[in-house]
Amino acid sequence: MLTVKNLNIFYGRKQIIENASFSIKPGEIVGLIGPNGAGKTTIMKTLLGLTKFTGSITFNNQPITANNHKALQNVGALIENPAIYPFLSGKDNLSLYSTDKGEVAELITKLQMNSYIQRQAKSYSIGMKQKLGIALALLNHPQFVILDEPMNGLDIETTILIRKIIHEYAHKGTAFLISSHVLSELQKVMTSVIILNQGHIIMDVPVSQFQERDSQQYRLVTTDNQTAIKLLTANSITVIPTSTGLIVNKDALSQIQQILFKNQVWLRELVPNVPSFEKKIITVLKERRENSNGK
Repeated sequence: MLTVKNLNIFYGRKQIIENASFSIKPGEIVGLIGPNGAGKTTIMKTLLGLTKFTGSITFNNQPITANNHKALQNVGALIENPAIYPFLSGKDNLSLYSTDKGEVAELITKLQMNSYIQRQAKSYSIGMKQKLGIALALLNHPQFVILDEPMNGLDIETTILIRKIIHEYAHKGTAFLISSHVLSELQKVMTSVIILNQGHIIMDVPVSQFQERDSQQYRLVTTDNQTAIKLLTANSITVIPTSTGLIVNKDALSQIQQILFKNQVWLRELVPNVPSFEKKIITVLKERRENSNGK
């Protein structure tokens, strides 16, 4: 559906994005992740033809450029802040961009905005404006939706609702590119992850593949953890005690099992110590920095 090849973006003489290439298929929910200043919003704006670039961007085999936006007729977006006319009601804002009254009414109900949709948008809270912005992005049955920090200002119930709506649209074939600092929420919706660092794409994989990255640590529980700590420490094996067991390095497992067996300390549990999604992202970025410094 969307193909980006060798994307380079400059602000003046400063290069913001360097040789970025990726593709998005129908129904995919792609998370665009990276530290502040990595270039996430810049890429999103460029996909909408809002910045000049070199390389190529095509949507349904039609080119997108700073001067050619024809392909964007089937693309919806929420970038940074919702583009809302403050003195119009929420419903009038939606009606400006859609002639389908049925779709407008459906989105208002779907996003639970009926109680305030007739009020002027200037009176809306941050969360209300955000929901209206998401509704604008979903108007006209888009094939591809770009969302920049969509969970901004939303309470827990609304966040769950938005997550459900994204899944619903994706199931019907709509593709999403979503950037968010709330990684725990992004993890619950995305099917693929693109990690961006200092203008470079350093990872572009399905979420399932990313989650399967080998754990270098294991958590073990024994019949006598205190004795196990003394035995392993005496053999120069690093042990990190926690409330749920002992954390040890993967490469020491064979030696650990021999020591414990020899001293009649039995294993009750031995499982990979799988880090959280956030920690995995931090590890990937750290590895990238270390490799760059090594060069």
